Amino acid sequence: MEHDFVGRGWAFPLGVTANGTIAAVSGARKLEQAMTLVLSTYPGERPFRPRFGSRLRDFVYESASAVVFARIEQEVRDALTLWEPRTEVRSVTVYPSPDQDHLLHIDIAYVVKGENDPRNLVHPFYTIPDEGSD
Repeated sequence: MEHDFVGRGWAFPLGVTANGTIAAVSGARKLEQAMTLVLSTYPGERPFRPRFGSRLRDFVYESASAVVFARIEQEVRDALTLWEPRTEVRSVTVYPSPDQDHLLHIDIAYVVKGENDPRNLVHPFYTIPDEGSD
């Protein structure tokens, strides 16, 4: 059952339907788009909501280590707890892609508040390789 508080809104990224209207989403898809938006927005990017977003980009030059993974997991959990109150984050796990260098997968296990339907969102996070010192 999807609660009314999840709502319905424009799709992200913005798109149009076959008949020319603005594409809309609702339910779990809306929540996943909202979570992706939180993780993809850096604080200060939105002039009227300067604290909105996450500092995930701070890790783009970090090495892939257990300590960095733990810091990313905490940043994701903190940002989603603050900015996406319709969900309860159960766990966040960061792991490297087996197929692609410099790609981390952020696996977010969550439930919609008021429901007992566990869901997962895997958010890709690209790092920039260290090319050595200048």
